[in-house]
Amino acid sequence: MKKNLSRDKLIRERVKVEMNRFLGEVLEKVCEQLNEYPYTTIEYEMLTESIYPYKNIERINEEKRRILMHLDAIKADCDALSMDVKKSLKLKDVDEEDEF
Repeated sequence: MKKNLSRDKLIRERVKVEMNRFLGEVLEKVCEQLNEYPYTTIEYEMLTESIYPYKNIERINEEKRRILMHLDAIKADCDALSMDVKKSLKLKDVDEEDEF
């Protein structure tokens, strides 16, 4: 942590302990995924696949934002189309049974 923080930052002991716990939890999750492989030897490719979400979290979050923005645009288009249909195709509300 000291290597990546400003020199003027002091790290309290509790922060160090909690960081170790956090890293331990990440390690557990990676190991759980590695345990899903049926092989007795863990290969580098398995590790890279298991740590992918942690190494690419920024890209994954950006993709999530992009998808949500696209879905919002689709929703706005659907709302606009719905209003157009209601406005331009006003019909007398009739029960389906009355049509037959």
